[in-house]
Amino acid sequence: MRKTPLYQAHLNLGARMVDFAGYLLPLQYTSILEEHLSVRRGAGLFDVSHMGEFLVRGEDALAFLQWATANDAARLKVGRAQYSMLPNARGGVVDDIYLYRLGEEEYLMVVNAANIAKDLAHLQGLAKGFRVELLDLSEKTALLALQGPRAASLLQGLTDLDLSQKRKNDVFPARVAGRPARLARTGYTGEDGFELFLAPEDAEPVFLALLEAGATPCGLGARDSLRLEAGFPLYGHELTEETNPLCTPWSWVVKKEKDFLGKEAMLGQACQERLVGLVLEAGVPREGYRVLSEGRPVGRVTSGGYSPLLEKGIALAYVEEGAEGSFAVEVRGRAVPALLSPLPFVPLK
Repeated sequence: MRKTPLYQAHLNLGARMVDFAGYLLPLQYTSILEEHLSVRRGAGLFDVSHMGEFLVRGEDALAFLQWATANDAARLKVGRAQYSMLPNARGGVVDDIYLYRLGEEEYLMVVNAANIAKDLAHLQGLAKGFRVELLDLSEKTALLALQGPRAASLLQGLTDLDLSQKRKNDVFPARVAGRPARLARTGYTGEDGFELFLAPEDAEPVFLALLEAGATPCGLGARDSLRLEAGFPLYGHELTEETNPLCTPWSWVVKKEKDFLGKEAMLGQACQERLVGLVLEAGVPREGYRVLSEGRPVGRVTSGGYSPLLEKGIALAYVEEGAEGSFAVEVRGRAVPALLSPLPFVPLK
């Protein structure tokens, strides 16, 4: 079991620790509901140091990333970031990622913790023939996520930089609580917020300074309920090596006007099923529950849970292409009526 630089700080705060992607991380400190609402109404602070970070640099960095990612990296100006995916040769998804352009020939790629080794091997294989250097900075990087409507005002008190001038998806150097950091106005909750890239030795002082300034410590439980409420995918659930992103609400990521690995396979596949959002009349759906249409099984839940804002069960699910009529989710042997819902499930800024 691996530990982040904040492991002892989590214990000191009474966190309930669990195994996630081989790391000991906080599931919750008080309750998932309280932490969820603290992000929607104030500012919540997450330790996401388990995520992977790769530095991509060199004169062919852009050409390499154009081939390796589904989004258009050429649209990124220095100091900007974009959500993207790593496609495979079959048109599926190796991982979903965030890409940050740090310099003219330098990019930072953030990948999912469980996929660090797989992604690195995949990218190293693709890099052959490109004049590009690929460095794994995962062990040298700590990462915090400060999320919520009060995130900017809370963080502003700890830095001399004018955060009001920073837009969503901006990335920039700063000092936070006297420590050097790279900040990005990005996150995984649907709220405004910042992710803070730090040296491991600076993580705890900045973490504690943010808590003292008024942030609420939040664990994996709230992180998952927040991303589900926001209608965001979790790799291994909504996106896999076998899923075609064109059959999901995140098809906008795929820029068909450029060439990339697996493009022909991806565009050549007809969608046999599509990913949709469902809101239940009662009960809480969970991964693997069957989705019914007119009483017939037509799909499966990939992620499900309780929405604190809607006060109802919500789910992301793959259903047969063309399935229509009245939907239901089979919860503990009972068909619970469900309505199709646009994403996100709740209004977000």
